[in-house]
Amino acid sequence: MARIADAVRPRLARAAEAVRPRLARAATAAKPRVARLARAVSPQAARITGPKTWQYTAGAATAGLALAAGVVTTAGPWDSTGQRTAERDRAVAQERAGGADHGRSTDTSDTVTAAPLPAPSAASVLTGLGGTSTVKSAPNGKALAGVLGPLLDAPELGSRTAAVVDVASGRRLYGDGAGQALTPASTTKIATAAAALAALGPDHRLTTRTALEPGTKELVLVGGGDPTLTAREDSGGWASLRELAAATAKKLKKQDLREVTLSYDTTLYAGPELHRIGVNDNLARVTALMADEARTDDSTRGPVPRVADPAKDAATKFASFLADRGIKTTSPGPSKATNRAESLAEAASPPLSALVERMLTNSDNDIAEALARHTAVAGGRRADFDGADAAIRDRLKRLGLPVSGSAFKDGSGLDRADKLTADLLTALLAKAADPDHPELRPTLTGLPVAGFTGTLTSRYTDGAAGIVRAKTGTLTGVNTLAGTAVDQDGRLLAFAFLASNTTNPGAAQSALDAAATALASCGCG
Repeated sequence: MARIADAVRPRLARAAEAVRPRLARAATAAKPRVARLARAVSPQAARITGPKTWQYTAGAATAGLALAAGVVTTAGPWDSTGQRTAERDRAVAQERAGGADHGRSTDTSDTVTAAPLPAPSAASVLTGLGGTSTVKSAPNGKALAGVLGPLLDAPELGSRTAAVVDVASGRRLYGDGAGQALTPASTTKIATAAAALAALGPDHRLTTRTALEPGTKELVLVGGGDPTLTAREDSGGWASLRELAAATAKKLKKQDLREVTLSYDTTLYAGPELHRIGVNDNLARVTALMADEARTDDSTRGPVPRVADPAKDAATKFASFLADRGIKTTSPGPSKATNRAESLAEAASPPLSALVERMLTNSDNDIAEALARHTAVAGGRRADFDGADAAIRDRLKRLGLPVSGSAFKDGSGLDRADKLTADLLTALLAKAADPDHPELRPTLTGLPVAGFTGTLTSRYTDGAAGIVRAKTGTLTGVNTLAGTAVDQDGRLLAFAFLASNTTNPGAAQSALDAAATALASCGCG
């Protein structure tokens, strides 16, 4: 680790020098806006807008943004869609807007051209922030409380809890109700990500396949629980239903079969398909077979109406692709592939690391529910909502994380009965940064980047852009934020802010953003 740090330090220094003039100008421009944001959030916040807390110096911003530039040089891109490239561009040329979505875009200039590689461990990042001579000690807890306390006391936040942890040491620096379990909304996905990665590993792939039953001419499309399976002409690097049909047709013709009975198998999952919130534009029925998340338009993220029967819809599309290849089928119906069936072809998803990153960046509920089910399967549990709950808890407990009081009623955070603590969320983030657990690193690399990617693309544009990485969470009366920030002294901090009984979601979101920005700009050593 020390050798890696020594190797990357000159690159970081060069990157810092390259961006220092632009960052200094950005610091001057951002300071009044950040101060206004603090005053807007709470009258009490005006007390902490002095130079020590809110001054965005070139050194503080350089620590965060040059860090991204250095990591690009040493470890390559975050993924094939260019998230890390965007951060590098931000660090070396402030003029250009950065960021790219992890999923397939309808703009062909932004599509994935190859299956994303597993996320790197980024050891140089962790070493650089953990204890080199250029990084100061962790913030003082009392000083940190003086900065965050007034902001988190904003009435817009209703009932709230908070925790801040020094990632390098794992020591909690600040806590307020940190052990109290509240509804986490979509920050639940951090727990889902870590549990799935621990259970399956970052290189695991979800496989959809076809199987031919002997002597019956029954062809079974076997769902592998991959919601990213796509029926689009341009697969964008994700598993392709069209390509699976082409490979299957080729195998059938080799056996002189031009007409088959088509069935589909969804038995990988058990229990109810419908989420407790009912039919909802935020996710499809949870089934082991679907194409394009059962979306009824060409979107790849965000709420949209879903087809009523995702499995039958995918099988019907598959039948049309077989017809294009000269294979006639019956109207597809449900079945189960037997152990005697001959496997014909497969379509494998990108590695689990890429699925986790897409899930976190876009707050993708369908991927989240699929990963929860797969965690249950890997743990020998029934692949339903209850089984996933037990499996996620079990995996996190094995990692030595504080799961007391937690409940994982789903994998996405849409269920209001989910309960997490700020202590658990910060412990999860610190564990993902632990050099002894590189398999968990996508939990960090998938977090939306302030001002760049996913659900934070349009947030933090006038302060802390590129320095805060965080997962958002929003339900009626619930606003949450959990992630990492590089403070003014170059220290990597993990934070979690959970608020319930909020009445104005916009104001609550601004309050949480102000707290994260204050953390990033804090020179509280």
